[in-house]
Amino acid sequence: MIAHLFNAPVGENETAIGVGTVGSSEAIMLAGLAFKRKWQQKRKSEGKPYDKPNIVTGANVQVCWEKFARYFEVELKEVKLREGYYVMDPVKAVEMVDENTICVAAILGSTLTGEFEDVKLLNELLTEKNKETGWGTPIHVDAASGGFIAPFLYPDLKWDFRLPLVKSINVSGHKYGLVYAGVGWVVWRTKDDLPEELIFHINYLGSDQPTFTLNFSKGSSQIIAQYYQFIRLGFEGYKNVMRNCVDNANVLRQGLVETGRFEIVSKDIGVPLVAFSLKDTSNYTVFEISANLRRFGWIIPAYTMPPDAQHIAVLRVVVREDFSRSLAERLVSDIEKVMREMDAVQSRAATRATHVIATVDETREGKGEGSEKLNKKTGEEIAMYWKRVVDRKKTNGVC
Repeated sequence: MIAHLFNAPVGENETAIGVGTVGSSEAIMLAGLAFKRKWQQKRKSEGKPYDKPNIVTGANVQVCWEKFARYFEVELKEVKLREGYYVMDPVKAVEMVDENTICVAAILGSTLTGEFEDVKLLNELLTEKNKETGWGTPIHVDAASGGFIAPFLYPDLKWDFRLPLVKSINVSGHKYGLVYAGVGWVVWRTKDDLPEELIFHINYLGSDQPTFTLNFSKGSSQIIAQYYQFIRLGFEGYKNVMRNCVDNANVLRQGLVETGRFEIVSKDIGVPLVAFSLKDTSNYTVFEISANLRRFGWIIPAYTMPPDAQHIAVLRVVVREDFSRSLAERLVSDIEKVMREMDAVQSRAATRATHVIATVDETREGKGEGSEKLNKKTGEEIAMYWKRVVDRKKTNGVC
C-alpha cells in the first residue's frame, strides 16, 4: 500500500520491498545501512578504498541522522542554512558530493519549519553530476512527516519514486499516518536496492520469514492500527484529514499575523505547522513567551535554528488531526494575553528605572552626604519589586 502511495514501479518484473520499524529513526538506520553496504560492494568490485563513506544532508536534519553517522561510522556532511532559507540547498548539496558519498538525504517536511525540500531539482542536478563522474550517487527521502501529506494534498509534486535516483523512502506512521507512537516504515524502490546480505531468514516459526531490523521483539498493534486506518479512511479519508489540518494551521497563521508581532517562518506548502519569530526582541524573547504559555496549559517549543542561521529563534506549533479551529483561536488569544502581561511588566520596570535615575540625579545635585544610603535603599526597593513579580508568577503558575 505504501509503495503504491509513493509511486514505486510495482509490476510483473519490478517489486518494491519494505519493512515496518519503530518510528522513522530505525527506518533511517536501515536505509543508511543499505546505502553503505551497496557503496562498499561497488567500491570493492572496482578495487577502490571503501573505508571513508560519507552522507550529504542539510543542517536541518533530525538528530537520528547524526546518530546513524556516529553509530555506523559515516561522515556527515551538512549543507549550512542561512537566514530566510532553512532547508538544504540542492545546488550546494550536489557540490559536496564526492566518490565516497553513499547517498544524499532530502527531507520532505523539515522538523524546524515543515518545509519540503526540492527533491526534483536535487534529482536533476545529481543526475548531471553522475553522468560526468560515473559515481551513481543515489537519493534517500526522509518523509517522516510529509510522506502521509504530500500524496494526498500535493499529488503533482514529484519527490518520490517517480524520480529515478530516489532509491528509498521512510515515513512515520505515528506522525501523519494517524497511528499511535511506535511505528515507521521504509520502502526501497526494488529488491536490488536492499542488499540480500543484510536480510536474515528464519524458519523456526513454521515458514521462511525474512527479517531486517535493529529492534527485535516488539508488538504488532501499531502495524494492525496502520492497516486499519488505511482501510477505514481510504485515500479520500486521509485527504480530508490532511486538508482540515492545513485549514486549521492557516487559521493559526492568520491570527498570529494579525497581532502584528510575529514573522511567519514556515511556508504555505509543507507540513501543517506554523513556525514564527518575534519581530521585536528588544524587550523579551520567544523563550520567555514559551515559558509563560505553560501557565495556560500550552507546551510550545522555542528553539534556535541550526548553523549558519543560529541567530534566528522561533516558536513552532504542529497542527495534527485533533487540533481544532477553536483550539487555534484559543492559542492566539492566550499568546496575546501573555504578550500584554509581558508588556505591562516591561512598562512598570521602565517606569521604575526612570524613577531611580531621577532620584540618583537629585542626589548628585545637592545631597552628596546621603547618596550612598539612598542608593542602597533604592537598590533594595528594586530587588523587592522583582521578588514580588516572581512570587506572583509562582502563585498563579501551573507546575
